[in-house]
Amino acid sequence: MADGNGTSVARLVEAAREGKPGAADRLLLKYRGYLRFLARDRVFTSLKGKVDPSDVVQEVLLDAQRCLVQFRGRSEREFLAWLRRILARRLVDLARKHHTPGGRTVVHERSLEEILRESSRALARLLPAEGPTPSRQAAARETSALVAEALAKLSDEQEEVIRLRSIQELGWEEVAERLGRSNAAVRQLWVRALKKLRPLVEGLR
Repeated sequence: MADGNGTSVARLVEAAREGKPGAADRLLLKYRGYLRFLARDRVFTSLKGKVDPSDVVQEVLLDAQRCLVQFRGRSEREFLAWLRRILARRLVDLARKHHTPGGRTVVHERSLEEILRESSRALARLLPAEGPTPSRQAAARETSALVAEALAKLSDEQEEVIRLRSIQELGWEEVAERLGRSNAAVRQLWVRALKKLRPLVEGLR
């Protein structure tokens, strides 16, 4: 549960609660990529063209910073769940704001939380574990957060093919249609993206 500087999420949470300079920023910025991936997935699904995912993430980070004293957990897993709840509330508010008369109503906050949780689990399943030692397991950060951070380092097209195929589990033909490529081309793109992803994740552990 330590970051690249050897500072655990639990210690950063405590430091942020105590108001130590820069602690809240350090803590929350670790999860910008994670929130960006989840927000982009949901915004593109239900609010495409109406909301910028980057703006959503910025609002969530500001909400989290204001409400950090309300977080009662200690583990990174608990912190990710807390951030997903804030994201779900923000997306529900935006969907209501952009709802048009006569249009379909959006999912409730609790349902959206479950959707976001499943997307997070799908991120973690992208890279099967390679049998880490017990000591490494104890120190490891949540895989979903690491994978999301690594995905942000890929090209937009590589990230998109993984999102469509591995997270949303769309068929190859639909992925090819959305990306404007042939079926064979998107399969190759997906394989190359996954091959590039693992070393990026390992470099963040």
